[in-house]
Amino acid sequence: MKRISVFSFLLFSVIGMVNGQGSGNSGGDRTITTAVPFLLVTSDARSAGMGDVGVATSTDAYSQYWNPAKYAFLKQNTVVGVSYTPYLADLVNDISLINATFAKRINENSAFGIGLRYFGLGEIELRNQADGPVTIAKPNELALDGSYSLKLSEHFAMSIAGRYIRSNLKLPLSSGDTSAANSFGVDVGAFYEKESAYANFNGIWRFGFNISNIGPKINYDNDVANDVTGDFLPTNLKIGSGFDFLFDGDSRLGIHAEFNKLLVPTPQDFDGDGDIDVADKQEYNKESYVSGMFKSFGDAPDGFSEELQEFTWALGAEYNFQDSFAFRAGYFNEAEEKGARRFFTLGAGFRFNVGQIDVSYLFSSSNVKNPLENTLRFSLSFYLGERYD
Repeated sequence: MKRISVFSFLLFSVIGMVNGQGSGNSGGDRTITTAVPFLLVTSDARSAGMGDVGVATSTDAYSQYWNPAKYAFLKQNTVVGVSYTPYLADLVNDISLINATFAKRINENSAFGIGLRYFGLGEIELRNQADGPVTIAKPNELALDGSYSLKLSEHFAMSIAGRYIRSNLKLPLSSGDTSAANSFGVDVGAFYEKESAYANFNGIWRFGFNISNIGPKINYDNDVANDVTGDFLPTNLKIGSGFDFLFDGDSRLGIHAEFNKLLVPTPQDFDGDGDIDVADKQEYNKESYVSGMFKSFGDAPDGFSEELQEFTWALGAEYNFQDSFAFRAGYFNEAEEKGARRFFTLGAGFRFNVGQIDVSYLFSSSNVKNPLENTLRFSLSFYLGERYD
C-alpha cells in the first residue's frame, strides 16, 4: 500500500485543480481554476504523442474525448480502445487515469460512442493522532459519456454527447458527510474531411471544433446551492485543422494545429483592493455557468492582450508507413502568465492484424514541473467488423 500524507494529497489536488493556468498580471492572482480537471488530461497515447492535438486528426478509437463527430467517418464498423496514463509518476506509483471507449457505425451516415474515464488518486492513510487508528481513503473521479454523430453531407458531420460526472474527493474526517459530488455535461462538435488531388500527390483536409463539458457547476457542499459555492466544470473550446500528404500507397504525413480555451470566467478583483480575497471569490462563484461561458471571451482585466494569453496552441505531426507503423511528434505552448506549460512530445504506433498499440513520452521545456513529465502513456485499440470506404 502506498502511504501518502493528507498534506501531499491536498498539494496534488491543487496542482491538478489549476489546470496548468498560472497567475495573471496585476490585480491579484487571476488563476483560472475548475473542478474535475482530469477531464482535460490527454489520456490516449496517439494524441499525446502529437502535442495533445486531436480535434481534427483522422478518426480513431479515442475520438469520443476529442470530437465525437469524427465517428461518422469511421473506417471500421466497430472500434474499442483502452488507455493507461500514470500521473505524478516521479512522486507516487498509484495515481493514474484510465480511459475506455467503444464506438460503432449505425449506418453509412451515423455512429454512436461510449466512453469511461476513471481518475484514481491512490490510497491515503488518515490519522487524528500520530499513534491513533488508521482510516484508509481512496479518492477518485469518473466520467461516463455517450455520443451520437451524424453526417450532414458527404464531407461534414456534427455530434452531440452527454456526460455524467462524479467526483469523490471528500475525506472521512470529523464530518459525517462523505458523499460524492455529481454533475453532468454536454459536448457539441463538428468535423469536416475531404480528399483533394494535387499535381504530385493527393491530400486530405480536416477541420474540427468541439465545445466540451457544458453543464452546471459541481458542488462539494451539499448544504449550499451550486450558484453560491459551486465550482465551474472545465468547459473547453477546441478548434483545429490538419492536412494529410498522401505521397504514395505506402506513406502518409499528417500536419495538425489546434487552439484551446477554457470557457470559464477570469477571477476578478471586485472590491478594487489590489488582491483577490475570499470576498472576491464568493462574488466570483455567484456567476452562472451559462453567463460565464460568454463572459470568458472578454472579461480579462488587462483586456484583449490577456484574453489571447488564455488560449493555448499546439502543433503535431504523424508519419504513417503502410498503416503498420507510425511515428509522431508535437509541441504544446501556454502563455507564461497563464501557467507556462510548454512541452515537446514523441510517440509511436504499431498495427497488428485488427489491433494497434500506441505509446508516447513528454519532455517539458518549461521551468514549471509537468505532472506527466517522464511518463510513458499506453493505448491499445481494436478495429473490428466491416470496413467502410
